[in-house]
Amino acid sequence: MELRQLVTFRMVALTLNFSRAAAALNYVPSNVSMQIQSLEEELGVKLVDRLNKQIALTEAGKRFSVHVEKILNDVEEAKNDLNTEKIAGTITISANEIMCTYLLPGVLLRFREMYPDVRLIFRPTSHEGLKQSLYDGVTDVIFIFDEPISSTGLHVEPLREERFRMLAAPTHRLAGQSSIQSGDLSDEFFLVHERGCTYRTMFDRFIIREGADNVTNLEFSSAEAIKQCAMLGMGIAFLPEIAVASELEQGRLIALPLELAELNVAIQMVWHKKKWISPAIHAFLDMARRELQP
Repeated sequence: MELRQLVTFRMVALTLNFSRAAAALNYVPSNVSMQIQSLEEELGVKLVDRLNKQIALTEAGKRFSVHVEKILNDVEEAKNDLNTEKIAGTITISANEIMCTYLLPGVLLRFREMYPDVRLIFRPTSHEGLKQSLYDGVTDVIFIFDEPISSTGLHVEPLREERFRMLAAPTHRLAGQSSIQSGDLSDEFFLVHERGCTYRTMFDRFIIREGADNVTNLEFSSAEAIKQCAMLGMGIAFLPEIAVASELEQGRLIALPLELAELNVAIQMVWHKKKWISPAIHAFLDMARRELQP
């Protein structure tokens, strides 16, 4: 088993596409396929299911991926231990769709400018899978919207609180009101994220507490889809301020006068307590603190 085969397998596991993996590694696709086949023959198990033009990891492939991440991280640690002249290595970062789109691009750009020798891998992940990715060893650092996290195995660093808003198009019947009572929300149509994330749970609690009757929810997996539907006047959106800053400034959405202080959640940076924090990860954590803290 060669190190380059493990690097290739990791890229295939990340992209689930031989052509994209080959492009990322500067190989031809046939080379990638041959390396995966050689690994499968040596291990005596099938790592990848080839489904026409699509591929998927088998159960054995998923288990092997965890070991590969640990091996390659150990290799990076050894290299960094011997190389004190420059910060290099690989960092794998993960967050949900809202943070991917509205929060982290600036951090990644600044870090890339300052540390060009560090290879960044970004993995968009659902809210439910973020913490598990740390326990599985496939992610170094995650960013998460959540209520305060208490964990014996994870190091949690709150960066700042993020305010959530009820938003509507300027033409919505509630947009011009100076105040809104709980009864005003009855019979309303809400545009919200799918169940599972913390802020959807908090939204549901808010609606129950307010005693709003006969409300209807349309669920989305995308904040951008929620915004577009709200701007068309379909209903009231529930989103964090970072996702709607430009729309509020341009007047395409209006923040309804509802007090949602109890719905505030924190942007938190999390990593595993047993994770070796390489110089590259240290540098990234410091960059994130500088860019994201108030």
